[in-house]
Amino acid sequence: MRITVSRKPVKVYPDPKRVIARFFYNGDERAREVITKVTSLTERQIFDIVSPLLQEFSKRHRNITKVFLKHCKKIQWLIEEMGIDYKEMDEFTKYLIGSYFTHEYSIESAAFFNPSIVEDPDQSNLVEGEKRVIISFRAVGEGHISSVVFRRALLDAHNNIHVLPAGNYIDEAEVVKNAIYNKRLFLKKAADANISMNVITDVNAHLGDKFDYPQLRKLVLDAKEKQAEDTGKLEYDRILWLSDTYHEICFSKDTDISDRVIFPISEFERKGIEDARFVRFTKDDGSIIYYGTYTAFDGAFIIPKLMQTTDFYDFKVSPLHGKGAQNKNLALFPKKINGKYAMMSRIDGWNNYLMYSDRITVWDQPIKLQSPLYSWEFIQIGNCGSPIETEAGWLIITHGVGPMRRYCLGASLLDLNDPSIEIGRLHEPLLVPNPDEREGYVPNVLYSCGSIIHNGELIIPYGLSDYCSSFATVNLQRLLERIMETNNGSSV
Repeated sequence: MRITVSRKPVKVYPDPKRVIARFFYNGDERAREVITKVTSLTERQIFDIVSPLLQEFSKRHRNITKVFLKHCKKIQWLIEEMGIDYKEMDEFTKYLIGSYFTHEYSIESAAFFNPSIVEDPDQSNLVEGEKRVIISFRAVGEGHISSVVFRRALLDAHNNIHVLPAGNYIDEAEVVKNAIYNKRLFLKKAADANISMNVITDVNAHLGDKFDYPQLRKLVLDAKEKQAEDTGKLEYDRILWLSDTYHEICFSKDTDISDRVIFPISEFERKGIEDARFVRFTKDDGSIIYYGTYTAFDGAFIIPKLMQTTDFYDFKVSPLHGKGAQNKNLALFPKKINGKYAMMSRIDGWNNYLMYSDRITVWDQPIKLQSPLYSWEFIQIGNCGSPIETEAGWLIITHGVGPMRRYCLGASLLDLNDPSIEIGRLHEPLLVPNPDEREGYVPNVLYSCGSIIHNGELIIPYGLSDYCSSFATVNLQRLLERIMETNNGSSV
């Protein structure tokens, strides 16, 4: 008999009206034609086109003129190649050119799911029993491109969940490429991504043990000029794309958290940023930092990555390295264990693994922790977010995949001092798709990327069939007791 779980009457749906203005480029030849046509217009003609354009789209974007100028700047090289003095062009001409190289992308048009939840850094002006939280979601738009978006919510004294309305605008972050690269780790990741060995050898020969983005970019541009074939040039492009997986992103301080979207930046994540698992991490000195592990996908290769922030405005992003940093489902423990970082993973696709490391970006020597035991998880078992510390042990919310590829949520308990010891695991699922939850983008799937404890209950945000998201709660003490009553004997 399954433990009682309460579903909350709150659902967060995708909103197709939430759009970002992205750079649009349809090839050099068509770009030249557009530039030629625009620059042949008179100042009055340009103003008459731009003025209504700004009136219409300023209602949909915070600073559309800034976007147009940024996108015009992206093709400055082509404008100057055509013999036009970019610096002498007036602002309205740049607005109009930029508008032709801009399109709207609806980030949530297809799905809004796989949430994680953490305590908000701001807990001011609350009453007893309340907690402010930040929820991340995987948003999916046209072409199945995934991004990370956020909502703020309030948990009241009775664990009712009040998700605050989203803002009216969405902003992408400014990207800062100021990373210092460790050559050994960088080239190891390049080999994992199947980049040409000739390119790897060239980088190894001409760059020091530590190098920065400008040094790598200069090497790539110089090398591409020497390549006679496009395939050779593409391989050098790929090493530069890999460098983009290390970066910092910064959001404007006047944005609400619901207005911030972390959209794919590098070519190695062009098909999506998937299933971010955020955790509130306590450092050795007691200070707090938020880490988020996620999967970058380019349509062929998976690169596990880590983002870190203290305020959800500024994020540092880097790839994860090592034998254990493979596949999906990486989830960081919320503090060090016995002096080491600890992480769960699913390197083979169907078992849970445990890893320790002295460095948060390097993960080797994964140890198999859990394998499927019960019929509802025979296909695979994986984590549904970072472990949660309780007096009884580390509480792990898992997902299991069974017949008809149905995803259910389960729960396990690991020893606090030695998480390689599984104290117990629920024999039955904690949460299964009910008739109202089984229809969606991907049917029969319940999935979560992180839960939280509040007022004696475990609060689980979860995605419904990869379409929208909702919440469930379960009494924490009863859940722990039920897990500890179980054993790990095989059962169907």
